[in-house]
Amino acid sequence: MRVFLQAAVALLLLNAWCIGDDTLSDAEESRVDASIIKALEYLAAEQQPNGSWKNQSYGDCTAITSLSVMAFMAAGHLPDEGPYGEVLTRGIRWVLDHQEANGMIVHKRSHGPMYSHGICTLMLAEAAGMVGPADADRIQRALESAVRLILESQAIDKDRRHSGGWRYQIDSRDSDLSVTAWQVLALRAAKDIGCDVPAEAIDEAIEYVRHCSVIDQRGFGYQPGSGRTETLTGTGITALEVCGVHDAPESRGGGDYLLANPIDRDTTYAFYGVYYTGVGMFKLGGHYADGSRRALVTFLMPEQNADGSWESPHGGERTHGRPYATALAVLALAIEYRYLPIYQR
Repeated sequence: MRVFLQAAVALLLLNAWCIGDDTLSDAEESRVDASIIKALEYLAAEQQPNGSWKNQSYGDCTAITSLSVMAFMAAGHLPDEGPYGEVLTRGIRWVLDHQEANGMIVHKRSHGPMYSHGICTLMLAEAAGMVGPADADRIQRALESAVRLILESQAIDKDRRHSGGWRYQIDSRDSDLSVTAWQVLALRAAKDIGCDVPAEAIDEAIEYVRHCSVIDQRGFGYQPGSGRTETLTGTGITALEVCGVHDAPESRGGGDYLLANPIDRDTTYAFYGVYYTGVGMFKLGGHYADGSRRALVTFLMPEQNADGSWESPHGGERTHGRPYATALAVLALAIEYRYLPIYQR
């Protein structure tokens, strides 16, 4: 009996140590704060005279500009105010200047304009309550067209396997979880500021996301039937959570998988992954949030360059450039600040 009690006490102490170890100390949090400040200095220096940020491969980019703008807002900076007020306002207006007549927000057509559109729509919805009256009116009009396009794209006739989701083009007849999650985030943020988003559109998106869960409900894949990845598991959890499906079995299973398989520099699309795993696990809360934050800080802090930037080590993501990776790293590290409305639980 004594041996059993000693073992039980040891197990309790081990569990307590593990839980405590996942909570960052005040000194660690201060280092994170300093890291974010340095990263924003880098991003501000990288903004182009026209207000944009560049993709390393093809120049001025609406998606990276929107991610960069959100990085500043996630750290508590506002348009027209403070040291980065002008930086934010110029970035927002540059994105608004690149909305097409059909509502699409994209600067240069690529194989996947719906990526840019979802990211830009999310940014505008997050910024809507932070800008002055003139920009607020313009953003509201832009969002109405942007949301309409997202809903029209979802309604394209697709087979049951792809129904409810989105893919690269407005008229794509298949779907994937990566593009779908950006549209879901955009719709949720737009709905929160009063845009008309039908409940059935969210319900259909939820069904598609759930179809992307792997068979044992311990992770998510790119499309229904695909194998799980760390990045897409975070994406799936985030999508369900922002759709109002909190603490779903698929999300808890995915969270368990991520705690055992955290994002690191060997992860494909690691910076895309730190954003989505950070948001998804934060929204799950509890030990999922604490464990994820510990893992993200452990990965990101040593990877930051002396100039404040980050850069992906992998070719497919590396070609997007340092502003892309830096913005996503800041968005992941700044979740605990809760300044962006989409971060609210």
